[in-house]
Amino acid sequence: MSRTAIEQLLHAGYGDRTIARHLGVSIGTVRRTRTELQMPAGRPGPKSHGTLADVFWSRAKPVDGGHMEWTGTVHSGTTPSLRHGGHRYSAYRIAFTIAHGREPVGRTQPGCGHPGCIHPQHLEDQTMRDTFAAIFREVA
Repeated sequence: MSRTAIEQLLHAGYGDRTIARHLGVSIGTVRRTRTELQMPAGRPGPKSHGTLADVFWSRAKPVDGGHMEWTGTVHSGTTPSLRHGGHRYSAYRIAFTIAHGREPVGRTQPGCGHPGCIHPQHLEDQTMRDTFAAIFREVA
């Protein structure tokens, strides 16, 4: 597994042992990466997931090619989703908001070609698709 996957899980708040087990690396590798990133030592025990972003990151799994897959619930067979505060949220919309700092307009979907990818940087909304289409028309 790559260092990038370890970094993503560390930033998502996973513990060292969980990351090591999940990625099949030694706990020493995870701890060295944490030290190199100048992150504080991992806190043992269960982690609380307070915000929507926290819950999102707890269910996002890095996979080969820099993509991320959803380990949580899939609503209606196609939409990765989560419940928080008694409401259901699309993981796509949460990830988009994490990456772009704004609510998405229209449908949010992966633009990278990897089916079901939830990597925040790989998602696009209708505004982005319209902009790309306009640029493509100008170039063509």
